[in-house]
Amino acid sequence: MTELETLATIKCKQQVVRAVRFNVDGVYCLTCGADKKINLWNPNRQILLKTYGGHANEVLDAAGSCDSSHIISGSADKSVILWDVTTGQPIRRYRGHASSVTCIKFNEESSMAVSGSIDNTVAFWDVISRRQEPVQVLKDAKDTITSIQVTDHEVLTTSVDCHVRLYDIRMGKMVSDYIGHIVTFGSLTRDGQCYILSCADSTIKLFDKDSGEILNTFVGHESKDYLLENAVNATDSHIVSGSATGEIFYYDLISSICVKKYLHSKNRPVVSITHHPTDNSFISACEDEIKLWGIKEMEE
Repeated sequence: MTELETLATIKCKQQVVRAVRFNVDGVYCLTCGADKKINLWNPNRQILLKTYGGHANEVLDAAGSCDSSHIISGSADKSVILWDVTTGQPIRRYRGHASSVTCIKFNEESSMAVSGSIDNTVAFWDVISRRQEPVQVLKDAKDTITSIQVTDHEVLTTSVDCHVRLYDIRMGKMVSDYIGHIVTFGSLTRDGQCYILSCADSTIKLFDKDSGEILNTFVGHESKDYLLENAVNATDSHIVSGSATGEIFYYDLISSICVKKYLHSKNRPVVSITHHPTDNSFISACEDEIKLWGIKEMEE
C-alpha cells in the first residue's frame, strides 16, 4: 500500500471546523465553521479563495453543486442557504426546519437539496424554482438525523435513533434497519453496492445495501461522544475514519484490518473526513485546522 503523507496543513481561523467537503472534481474544498462562515479553499496551494457569511449560527455542513457554481449549506440557525460561488452572495434562504440543520447534500444534477435536522426530519428543497417551502418532508426518524447521502434515485439517512433508512425515490419505498447503536455517519461505496456506518460504539459497520446483511465490522478508532465520519477511497478498497484520539485509521475494506494509522493531532478529535473523488488523497479536519493527505509528487 502506498504511504500517504501530509501535503498541506491549513489553519482555517474558523474557531472549530465542523465539516470539510471536497467539491465534485476534488480541486477545491469547503470548510464549515463555528464562526458562522463557509470557506472555499484550494487545498493543494493552501489558498483561501472566498468566504461565505450569512448564517446566524455555526455552519454544520455544506456541499458544492455538480458544476461547482453553487454551494448549499445548513446551520445551527435552522436555515438552509443556497450560495452563488462566484459572487459569494446568498441566492435563497430556506426556513422549514424547527431546529439545527445537521447535514445537507445536493442530488446528482443539483436541482434538489436534501437536508437533515435535529428536528428528526429530512427535507427536500427545489433549488431551481423560487419555491420557499420544502417539496417533501420525511418524518420517519425518531431522533436527530446525523447524515445524508443521495444517489440518482436513493437517499440514505442515519439517525441517533439507531436506524439507517434507505429511501428509493423512484419506487416510493423505504427500508429501515435497526443497527443497535447510534449511527453518527453513513456513506456509500463508490459502486453503490454497500453502505458504511460509523457507530457510537467505536465501530464502523459495512452492510450490503440490497440484502441488509452485515459484511464487516471495523474496530480500532475511538468515538467517545463525537459524531465521527467515515469516507471510502476512490477505488472502494479502503475505509478512512477519524478518531477521538487525533488519529486517522485506514482500514482495508475486505479484511477489515487497519493497514495504516496517521496522526493528525494528538488527543484532539478528527471529526470530519472527505476523500478525493478520483485521487488517492483525503482531507481531515481537527479543531481549527485541516490537513491534506496524499502522495508527494516527485521533483523533476
